[in-house]
Amino acid sequence: MQTVEWVYTGGEIAHPNYEQICEGTTGHAEVVQLTFDPAVITFREILEVFFTIHDPTTLNRQGNDVGTQYRSVIYYHSPEQEDVAKHVIAEMANVWDAPIVTELSPIGTYYKAEDYHQNFFRQNPMQGYCAFVVAPKVSKFRQTFADKVRK
Repeated sequence: MQTVEWVYTGGEIAHPNYEQICEGTTGHAEVVQLTFDPAVITFREILEVFFTIHDPTTLNRQGNDVGTQYRSVIYYHSPEQEDVAKHVIAEMANVWDAPIVTELSPIGTYYKAEDYHQNFFRQNPMQGYCAFVVAPKVSKFRQTFADKVRK
């Protein structure tokens, strides 16, 4: 079974909510927790998508969102994933003109984001952030990785 879930992790506060995350004082980052079948898509391929659809050279920023909660970070679940991530980051350093600032950390406790964050883009495609920031990234993903998209 493959799942995509928005979660908060990497911080000190137990069970944070979105308002706390937005304050930038919890230490948590907003992240996507993926459960995937490596026979269908590998961790390496997921990381290639990750490095294609966002800028890993901007510290604590995603689009117009600024703060440590928007940092570029890969949380790994095993030593094997850590090794793959280190190799992909090293390879991506040759692709980007600026240094990569993506953090690499073991996954710790994570907390599911509120229900309205789950599938937010699908449910709110005309919302400003979705229309102007997310939609172009989704389009780029669909074009670049057309062979990975389910029909």
